[in-house]
Amino acid sequence: MLILSRRVNEKIVIGDNVVVSVIEVRGDQVKIGIDAPKTVKVFRQEVFDAIQSENRRAAATSADDLPVIEIPGKL
Repeated sequence: MLILSRRVNEKIVIGDNVVVSVIEVRGDQVKIGIDAPKTVKVFRQEVFDAIQSENRRAAATSADDLPVIEIPGKL
């Protein structure tokens, strides 16, 4: 892991097209801005973990676990 010190309004460049800016520091909170192409997915860690967990759960589901949906008038 690379650890860098930055001050407000300073930036970190990742690759050719991702820029992380320090917007504000208040107590033990740091507000950052991320400028990246729309094709680059950016998530908070807890959201990423929840997505991964749900994906694993969905992948473990078999067709037998899914409910049968009956449509009136259809056989």
